[in-house]
Amino acid sequence: MAFNQLLTQSSDTAKLMRVAMGEAFADLIVINAQVLNVYTGEVLQNCSIGISGQQIAYVNADAAPLIGPVSEVIDVQGLIVIPGLIDGHTHLSWLYTPAEFLKYAMPGGTTTIITETLEFYPVCGDKGLLDFLDAIKDQPIKILATLPAMASISKKARGVTSETVETFLTRDDIVGLGESYWQEVLQNPDLFLPLFDEVKRAGKTLEGHSAGANPKKLMAYIAAGISSCHEPIKADEVLERLRLGLHVMIREGSIRRDLAAIAEIRNAGADLRRLTLVTDGISPEDLVEKGYMEYLVQKAIDCGFDPVTAIRMATLNIAEHFRLDHLIGGIAPGRFADLVVIPDLRTIRAQYVISNGKLIARQGQLLVQPRQHDFAKESMVSVRFKSEIRPSAFRIEIDETLANQNIAANEPIHAKVRVIEMLTPLVTGEKVMELPVQDGHIRPDADQDLVKVAAVDRIHYPGKTFCSLIRGFGLKSGAIASSAAWDTTAIVVVGANDEDMALAVNRIHFLQGGAVVCDRGLIRAELATPIFSLLADLPMASLVRKVAEVNHAAAALGIPFPDPILSLITLTGAAIPFLRICEEGLVNLKDGRTKGSVIK
Repeated sequence: MAFNQLLTQSSDTAKLMRVAMGEAFADLIVINAQVLNVYTGEVLQNCSIGISGQQIAYVNADAAPLIGPVSEVIDVQGLIVIPGLIDGHTHLSWLYTPAEFLKYAMPGGTTTIITETLEFYPVCGDKGLLDFLDAIKDQPIKILATLPAMASISKKARGVTSETVETFLTRDDIVGLGESYWQEVLQNPDLFLPLFDEVKRAGKTLEGHSAGANPKKLMAYIAAGISSCHEPIKADEVLERLRLGLHVMIREGSIRRDLAAIAEIRNAGADLRRLTLVTDGISPEDLVEKGYMEYLVQKAIDCGFDPVTAIRMATLNIAEHFRLDHLIGGIAPGRFADLVVIPDLRTIRAQYVISNGKLIARQGQLLVQPRQHDFAKESMVSVRFKSEIRPSAFRIEIDETLANQNIAANEPIHAKVRVIEMLTPLVTGEKVMELPVQDGHIRPDADQDLVKVAAVDRIHYPGKTFCSLIRGFGLKSGAIASSAAWDTTAIVVVGANDEDMALAVNRIHFLQGGAVVCDRGLIRAELATPIFSLLADLPMASLVRKVAEVNHAAAALGIPFPDPILSLITLTGAAIPFLRICEEGLVNLKDGRTKGSVIK
C-alpha cells in the first residue's frame, strides 16, 4: 500500500473511528504498557494501544471493548512503548541490497527510513531510479526517498532534469530533493534554483549540506530554501544553524561519528526540537556489530541527553521536519502503528517491534522477512567499456613544446604538477610540486608516497580517463580501484604503476562493478558489486568477510586508512574539501574550476 494512500481510504478511516469508539474490534491490541507520549514528554501509565489495519485507533487505559474473538493481544507487562525509530538521512547505495539491509535494521526498532538516491540516477537515469524505488517499496517497514540534486564536479553527471523532478515529485514516497552541496548551489544558481522552485511548489523539503560555509554563504544557501543540514561536527556549528531555522541532523554513522562532540549542546539552554539523529550511511560491519537507529538513540542517552529528548530526535523531530508527523513519529490515533517495546527509557533494546500494525520482530528475531527484488537487466550492466583499458591510459604526459625547449637547452626536464594531498582519510588539499619528466611523461614515486590517481568514466564516455598524482595515500605498490566513486559515474583508481591500475579497472569491468586490489599483476582481493556497480548480491555475513579481505589487502600495500575504500571513493566527491578528481580533470571546490595536472 502506498504511503499516503491511507488518507484517501474513507472505509478504513470509518473502521478506525468505530474501533476508537469501541463499536468495532481492533486487529491488534498492546496492553499493560507505559506509553511515551513524545508530544508532551509524559510517560502514560497502564495504557493500551488499539490498532486497526495499519493505524492506531485508540490510546487509553481500558482496552476490553476493543478485544474480539480474533484480535491479537500483546501483553507487555509494564514495559515502555515508544514510537518506531526513523532514520531521516541515509544512503542505501553501497554494498548491500535493501532486502539484506532490512534483515539487520528491522529487529532493533527502525520502522521508517529516508534515503538519498543520488548514486543511482547518474548510472541509469529515470529507469534506474524507478528500479531502486521498486526495490524499497512494499517492505515490512516504510522506506521513503529524496530525489537526487546531483551536485557533481563532473559536468555530465551534474544536475537532474526538470522533467524528472516534476514527474517524481508526484510520488508520495518522494519526500523532497536530496542534499545539494552549498558550493555547487552558489556557483551554479541557474541550474539549481529552478529545481528548488519545483520542490517548494510541491510542498516538499530541500535537504542541505553546508560543511565549511562561512556565515554569509550559509545564509545565502538557506535563503534558497534549504531546510536541513547533517554536516555540523561541533556544538557551536549546530547552534549557529538552529538559530537560522535549519533542522540539524546529528550524524552518527560509518562516514563520521559526531554525536559525542555535539552532545555538549544539551547544556546550551537551546530548544532542541529541530535536532535529529541520522546515520548518513552505515557499513555492513557496523550494522552487524552495533545495530542501527537503536544504537544512535542509546548513544545519545549515554552521552547525556535526556531519554525523552533522545527518542524525540529519532521520532517526532524528524517526522516534523519532513511534514509527516500526521502519519509517523508519535503514538496517537490516525498515525501508522509503528511501535517499539523497550525495557525502560534508558535501555533502547527492542523486545517487540510493530510496523504498519504488524508484529515484525520479537527479542531481536525477525518474524517477517523483507521482500526480495529482482533488479532490471539495465541496472546490472553499468560498466560499458568497449575495450580493455590499456596501461598507457594512465600516463601523465607533458606539453610537447615544453619538452622540446628543455631538450634544446640540454637541461633536465621538470614540470610543475598539481598534486592531490591527503590531509585526513577524507579531506584533501592541493600541492604544487616540481617533478622530473622521463620519456615525455611524469612517473610516480611510491618511495616518496607519490602515486597516481585516475578517474575512468564507465557510463557517459566509457573509458574516458583523467590521471593525476596523489600524495599521502600510503600505497607502496600495486593498485586499488572502486566503481562507487562519489557523485560521478567514474571508476576511481590509485596505483603505483600503470599496469596494476589497468588490471584493477579491467577487473571491475569484468565484474560489472566492485572494489579490487592488485599487486604485481595479480588480483589480491576483490568484491563484486554488479547491481548499479554499487550493490553486492551477497548475504550480509559474506559481504562483511569480503570487505575485510579488501581492507586487509589494501593495508598490506601500505594504505593506512581505517576504511581504504571510503578514502578512495570520496576522491571524486563534490562535498568534502577541496581538490577532487573526475574524468574531466582536477576540480578545486573553492571555485569549481576544472584544471589539468601539469601547470603550463
